Amino acid sequence: MNTNTGHLIGYARVSTDDQEAQLQHDALAAAGCTRVFTDKASGKNTDRPELAAVLDYVRPGDILCVWKLDRFARSLIDLVNMVDALAARGVGFKVLTGALASIDPNTPDGRLMLQVVGAMAEFERSLIKDRTRAGLDAARAQGRVGGRPAVMDADKLAAAKARKAQGESVTAIAKALKVSRATLYRALSDAE
Repeated sequence: MNTNTGHLIGYARVSTDDQEAQLQHDALAAAGCTRVFTDKASGKNTDRPELAAVLDYVRPGDILCVWKLDRFARSLIDLVNMVDALAARGVGFKVLTGALASIDPNTPDGRLMLQVVGAMAEFERSLIKDRTRAGLDAARAQGRVGGRPAVMDADKLAAAKARKAQGESVTAIAKALKVSRATLYRALSDAE
């Protein structure tokens, strides 16, 4: 059991560069975190350099603090393994909001709750994926296709081919058709 002789160290994560971690930073600072490590990466992304840095940084007696459980682990197995590894090093773990906010995952009861809540979160993510996939399949069956509309239609492709045959550069063709060079290259290679 951690006796809290060290520091409270925070970890925050947002999924994209467009998102801000300020809410998490404010909550972690209010909880007393002396330092906060922040990743801007999807939770499914295994390359989270700031998570690796905080796991390396914490020392026995410290408590690793996260705003919400889903900001920390990618799966139940990942969560349990990381919390176990922290406990083996004498590092505590604390969640500020959500189902685990009032639970110490370093106690047997807290560990059980950690596993139950983690399993529920993983189950919910699976349901969301299944519903999304089913919705996309149903839309496809009705002839609707999701995603962005194609930039290169048949007319633009024909014009691009004719201009290319006359020796015009891809850059000039892309500019004239108001598409990116990458889009033009892709459309021309798909058409071959």
